[in-house]
Amino acid sequence: MQKSFLVVVFLLFTICNSLFANENYTKEEIQRMISKMVVLGFNGENVGQNDEIYKDIKSGLGGVILFDKDPNDKKKVKNVRNKEQLKKLTSQLQSISKQKLLISIDQEGGIVQRLKKEDGFVDTLRASEVALKGESFAKQTYKLLANDLKESGINTDFAPVVDLAINKENKVIVTRGRSFGQSSNEVIKYSSIFVEELKKQNIISVLKHFPGHGSSLGDSHLGFVDITNTWNEKELEPYKYFIKNNKVDMIMTAHVYNKNLDATNPATLSYNINTKLLRNKLGFEGVLVSDDLQMYAISKHYDLKQTLTLSINSGVNMLLFANQLAKPITLKEIVDTVYAQVLNKEISLEQIIKSNERINKMMVKY
Repeated sequence: MQKSFLVVVFLLFTICNSLFANENYTKEEIQRMISKMVVLGFNGENVGQNDEIYKDIKSGLGGVILFDKDPNDKKKVKNVRNKEQLKKLTSQLQSISKQKLLISIDQEGGIVQRLKKEDGFVDTLRASEVALKGESFAKQTYKLLANDLKESGINTDFAPVVDLAINKENKVIVTRGRSFGQSSNEVIKYSSIFVEELKKQNIISVLKHFPGHGSSLGDSHLGFVDITNTWNEKELEPYKYFIKNNKVDMIMTAHVYNKNLDATNPATLSYNINTKLLRNKLGFEGVLVSDDLQMYAISKHYDLKQTLTLSINSGVNMLLFANQLAKPITLKEIVDTVYAQVLNKEISLEQIIKSNERINKMMVKY
């Protein structure tokens, strides 16, 4: 009886440790692959061995996103004090990682630029103003911006915005001057210049916000945004151009809902939008990153398990948690949740593997 019991225990132990024997991945390897899919925000102007972000990077974290100010106290520095300090920080971050770390920032110009003039960085006009000044001005503008990023050790810019300025009342994109214009030709022209200047400095550009945020009436930072009655298919034109001409490595999702594209979920969590439309119909083969998953359009309607499960299953490859808008989420929470869902067969291991392949393929190019 005791011998039989021991045999059963041994078999259970063997099964648990080789649950993914067919794929030849250990638990630790799967957890590292999940970690690679995460881009995390953190507090700190430098990194020490006792810091959580240090341990996260050692655990295989895929990327970080940097901000200048603490959202709860605008007078307090979060990550960026000046250029010299930032260079040291990015160097520290990369030195901790055994792989190339995605070091990202939002540097569009205008209202969205984390690297500011008063801290020693170049000041960039907002997109709508750049477009009014012509192509030569745009080239010089984005050349200077790209140089700043390169010198600072940043290898990924969550820009340009390729949303069309369709709705003049749109308060998150249009009235803030974040769009290059109403026509897809104008948006393609100036966003192409932006992308090209970034590429010259080996910086990954990220087109946003798929499938289009320029027609919306609401702000997904604040809550649910329905674009069903305002979205126009021409908002896909910039994506079609960049994909067709093989000029895009990374695209960011939008937390917008369109019942004509998906009757259940917003774009970030939608298989219909992220796989059927973006992958299968438009032919995108690069990395798809979520917008910040703590924005209220998501976090007020889905818990962490739902958010992670739906986004990964929809085709999202990298999960962005900026830790700006809500209680900070740790890498461990994310990895443990996703790993449990893989064990439960709620998330396909194949999705995790495919995401890692896409990320690796992109990072090798830069």
